[in-house]
Amino acid sequence: MLVTTTPNIEGKHITKYIGLVNGEAIIGANLVKDFFANITDVVGGRSGAYEQGLREAKSIAIKEMIEQATRLGANAIVGVDLDYQTIGGNGSMLMVSANGTAVIIE
Repeated sequence: MLVTTTPNIEGKHITKYIGLVNGEAIIGANLVKDFFANITDVVGGRSGAYEQGLREAKSIAIKEMIEQATRLGANAIVGVDLDYQTIGGNGSMLMVSANGTAVIIE
């Protein structure tokens, strides 16, 4: 499955627009991750725990979007947009949503 953020695919012709497809992933950031992220924020640097959590959530969201497009008979997804958010009372969860348009290309 070809997945792109652009509305067109160079050298390919979109023969049919099937519709919107999406995938979401929410991953809880546990107390240990929060503790080490706070230390990193105080001393400076990057928070590996949160970065890994975001990568994992992004992968899950894109995989769900591809599975949905496949079920609809698409062979590509164009115009993909990824959104990242923290949710929960204290931002204790990470959410990634992937949205795009399922299409058939030749």
